Amino acid sequence: MTSDLRVLVEQGPKGKRWVAFAVDWPGLERGGRGEDEAVTKLHDYVPRYARVAKRAGLAEELPSDPKLKVIGHYTGTGSTDFWGISFAPSDLDRKPIDEATFARSVKLLRAAWAEFDAIAGRVSADLRPGVRGGGRDRDRIIRHVLNTEGADFSKRVKAPSELEELSTPKGLAAHRIRFVDAMHAWYAEGKPLGNWTVPYLLRHAAYHVLDHAWEMEDRDLTNEPAAG
Repeated sequence: MTSDLRVLVEQGPKGKRWVAFAVDWPGLERGGRGEDEAVTKLHDYVPRYARVAKRAGLAEELPSDPKLKVIGHYTGTGSTDFWGISFAPSDLDRKPIDEATFARSVKLLRAAWAEFDAIAGRVSADLRPGVRGGGRDRDRIIRHVLNTEGADFSKRVKAPSELEELSTPKGLAAHRIRFVDAMHAWYAEGKPLGNWTVPYLLRHAAYHVLDHAWEMEDRDLTNEPAAG
């Protein structure tokens, strides 16, 4: 098993933000104000992502202390500069993928969902303020993640879901099955997805849910002493 982790780097068109993501691990992505910062952050998050790999039954494939190998660079969009998030498919995202690769990516997306659910279930309702003294509480983060997935991500493959449905365990489970099935149908038929592609949609959905899961974890007040 190689200790290398293949990485692509996306640069905002104005050079304000850079994003590094692991090509073979959907959701393992970090941004920074320079390439080195983004790559370093990505390496630092490998242990956290290892929980996702374990949930997917792929723990042995992810090195614990990998050597990050940058295999390419490309230019993103204005949103890359603004948010520090990958907002454009890479050339690899535009290439056809086989059934095994698609199935593996879905395993990791499902594991990312499970990780989000587990973290949301154990963190405090109120969260530590963010870097600017604000930030959503736990329930607002959950609503944001579910609404974005139901009204934006899954809508791109004609499988939208209303927030009301996603707010119940049964409805959320049904949505996730429907979303995966829709992505599979899109991939199998080779249908265009506007400016996105199915591989990009998979990794972007995994990133979004994990980014907010880790945010909740970092801002959790469960073990903080009570004020006063």
